[in-house]
Order: sequence, then C-alpha cells, then structure tokens
Amino acid sequence: MAAKDDLGRAGEDRAVSYLVGDGYRIIARNWRCTQGEIDIVAERDGTLVVVEVKTRRSEDFGHPFEAIDKRKATRLWRLAMAWIAANPDLARGRRLRVDAIGLTGGDPATARLEHLEDAL
Repeated sequence: MAAKDDLGRAGEDRAVSYLVGDGYRIIARNWRCTQGEIDIVAERDGTLVVVEVKTRRSEDFGHPFEAIDKRKATRLWRLAMAWIAANPDLARGRRLRVDAIGLTGGDPATARLEHLEDAL
C-alpha cells in the first residue's frame, strides 16, 4: 500500500507543479473533512477550482478519468461545498468548477499528464 500512496503523492506533486506553471495559485492540498478529502484547491482568474488527481502506472485497468464515476463526482461536489462552507472568505465572489488531472506512467515525473477542466 505504501508504494501506491507514494505514487499518488508524487502524482499530486506533479499536478501542483503543472497547475502553478499554468498560472494557478494553490490554496490548499489534501484538505480533509468528515466527508472525505480534496486533493487540490486552486484559484485562477477569479475561479475556485477543486482538482481531483488520479495517477496510474498504466491504462491496463482503464484510463485514470474512468475512476471518477457518478458517485465520486457527487462526492467531489459535496466536498467542494464543504470547503466553501469552511472557507467562506476565500470562496466569496468566485465561480466554482471541478477539474480532474490524470497521470499515466511508471514515473509521475515523466508520466503523461492530462488536465480536464470543468470535468464534472
């Protein structure tokens, strides 16, 4: 399980680097509440963005985005609302969207990265 956790953490680190390079400001990482965890909360151009990161060594068991089913999407929106409730001053006046970043490859540092904006 540790190797899977390390892969996920490295994928999130790569996603953060990508987002920062693309002009996003990272507000929170691995924000937790009783309902679950948000991988990344970021902001760009007045839009608050909740980002789900999925990292896979290969597509042998499907594309990373396939792991975000209807149940997971509903949970992400609930988590986004919980984050807003906990951080009203940071969220006030901002549009909200949920994005997904998928990484595929043995090494997250060189894995193929795909960013799906307004994923859900």
